[in-house]
Amino acid sequence: METRGPWRYLWWLARRLKGRVALGAMFGSAWFLSLALTPYLISQAIDRGLAPRRPGALLLWAGLLLLLGIASAVLGIMRHRSMTKMRMAAALQTADLVMTHATRLGAALPRRISAGEVVTIGISDVWTIGRALNVGGVGVAATVACGVIAVLLFGISPLLAAVVLAGVPALALLIAPLLTRTRDAGSRYRERQGALNSRLTDLVGGLRVLNGLGGKEQHQRGYEEESALLRAQGYRVGGPSSWIGALGGGLPIVFLAVVIWPAARIAVAGDLTAGQLIAVYGYTAMLVIPVDVLIFSARDLTHGVVAARRVITFLSLPVEDPAGVPAPPGPAGLHDPASGVTVEPGRLTALAGARPASSAAIIDRLGRYTPSDVTWGGLSLSEVDRNAVRERILVADNDADLFAGPLRAVVAGRSDPVDDGRVREALATAVAHDVGDDLDRPVDRGGRNLSGGQRQRVRLARAVHADPEWLLAVEPTSAVDAHTEAAIAERLAAARDGRGTVVATTSPVLLDRADTVYYLVDGRVAATGTHRSLLADSAGYRALVTRAFGESSASSGEPAGSSCDGPARSPRSEEPARSFGETA
Repeated sequence: METRGPWRYLWWLARRLKGRVALGAMFGSAWFLSLALTPYLISQAIDRGLAPRRPGALLLWAGLLLLLGIASAVLGIMRHRSMTKMRMAAALQTADLVMTHATRLGAALPRRISAGEVVTIGISDVWTIGRALNVGGVGVAATVACGVIAVLLFGISPLLAAVVLAGVPALALLIAPLLTRTRDAGSRYRERQGALNSRLTDLVGGLRVLNGLGGKEQHQRGYEEESALLRAQGYRVGGPSSWIGALGGGLPIVFLAVVIWPAARIAVAGDLTAGQLIAVYGYTAMLVIPVDVLIFSARDLTHGVVAARRVITFLSLPVEDPAGVPAPPGPAGLHDPASGVTVEPGRLTALAGARPASSAAIIDRLGRYTPSDVTWGGLSLSEVDRNAVRERILVADNDADLFAGPLRAVVAGRSDPVDDGRVREALATAVAHDVGDDLDRPVDRGGRNLSGGQRQRVRLARAVHADPEWLLAVEPTSAVDAHTEAAIAERLAAARDGRGTVVATTSPVLLDRADTVYYLVDGRVAATGTHRSLLADSAGYRALVTRAFGESSASSGEPAGSSCDGPARSPRSEEPARSFGETA
């Protein structure tokens, strides 16, 4: 696979599909050749049959013209079929590479690239790259056709052949600046498109939360503003593209007039027969098709370069080598030099910061989802065998997917056989009694038939059931009410007794259960201690927790225990969590 540049990637792809590209070029050339020979047969029928009034010769050339027409129709069908298959093969080859790389990135994928960018690559860029390979099929065929026509015209008049040979490069020079503008504007458009798709994906994923918080209209206005900017950039792409389209249809006609004018003067001078004049007109008229194909192939190639640049950027995302040094033989602590956080095995550690995204970034580093200098028992975490890391360190992400199936299988995961008692214990720890009464209850893909709070608690139950050496969780109670949160804090601490647990949270209930609390400012440790000692000694921590406690109290208008779902706090937001009143 070639990822050193978009042009190199397209060339690599063309070589991978050289058989299909050659087939498209062969059928395309043969089809263009049949079109070019048509004026020649017509001229022979006129000069050798019609003009000298020889019916036999006329019928012969007319018969050959009929056979050529049938052959041209068949070749046209084969050209279209072969080019369609080539475009699809190129698109699917690229899609296969993208999917394979996405699978290799695994859980690190959403931390390396946005979901909207992946969607845009999958539904747009791969097909644009497929169309770019037109230049290797019909593009080559069109070039061959121009050369054949120049040879045929040279047999009639070297001057006309020279006009054709000089005219095609002149058209290319005229179109080139427009292609450059299209490529540059297309690159900017593609970047905005990926960003807007990412925003749309986030909005759709958090629609229920936005409805509850009352922020749907605000985010809609933001999306509309970004859509307007994308539309304006689309107009900038459409400007040079429309000129290319207009010139692609108009310049060949002008080219036709330029060739016909000297041909007509030569005919008036008596140097061309009637058949030759008609042949010249036919050759030049037919030249409109390959010139048009060349122009639009160049445009497709320009768009393909833009798409290929995005694809190779994705394919260049580094994939961790699963092999590495052996993991620590027993429970060992994790240390993150970037933040100063050190977590010890067998303890419940909490990370509390005004910016949840900073705490989530520490969790990602401790879980080896982003490059870092984190150590595990003195060993560089990035150098430890990846399978051992995934087996012993589990990051419970609020965005983790829920696969479709019975609740039992969703919680138990790959455990075989499934222990129903253990599943029920995990659900009880997550206070998922409203979900877990029936272990055969079907769960839709992504938990679409569950509320936001139920999905969060099922994810937590799944993480508890896995019973890893280290459980790292980001805001594990952000979507539940205060009563349920208190129950989860108590049960989670009991269930994880003797195992390492790290939670990124500003919940006073969870913080009070933690053995150690790290108060973070701008992603760095500002103070360390128990929840109560920090309340007494750190004004910043006290202000943070007081605000969070006040928001929880303000938003819990229902009696305790009336609902397991509460206000959602975005775990990766750059802003502190807000209450309903603040958001509204």
